[in-house]
Amino acid sequence: MGSYYYLAAQLPYLVYGQTVPMSAAEFRELARDKMSSAEAAVLDFCTLDPGFSAPPTHSAFINHWREWERTLRLNLGKSRSQKLKRADTADAPEHPADAVTAAKNALALESPLDAEIFLDKARWDAIDSFQGINTFSEDAMYAYLLKLLLMERRTAFDHEEGNTEYKALYAAILGEAK
Repeated sequence: MGSYYYLAAQLPYLVYGQTVPMSAAEFRELARDKMSSAEAAVLDFCTLDPGFSAPPTHSAFINHWREWERTLRLNLGKSRSQKLKRADTADAPEHPADAVTAAKNALALESPLDAEIFLDKARWDAIDSFQGINTFSEDAMYAYLLKLLLMERRTAFDHEEGNTEYKALYAAILGEAK
């Protein structure tokens, strides 16, 4: 596990909800130059969609993140299927419990935008918990990249476009249900 004092010291502090200070692509390039090849290869697993069949990495941080996100997504899917009264409701893991709770709480929100913001804040908090207190570790660099990706995702939210898309999807779902 490397130590990244110089890299971490030059990075702007990230606060959820603020604008992105640099792109995730810029950070990847900067970090790759300072990391060992094995640690830099794990940057490719720093994604908001970690996949369900990707093999484990040497990073416990990334493995925890992927398990958390997988649990969140499976619980969201299960709850949505149950809401639509579908018979094909799949089982979803019960751990990590905070991912299960985040899914339930997000689905209780009226606004899809509020639900997405809530989920991203839950993701941010999960990343913080997996990172630990060492701000100069490879895990801190992976956490930084994931947070940049969350910040970029948040800037992509367009309230009017999202509302229009939501109404169209909702109408289509109601049409299928009839």
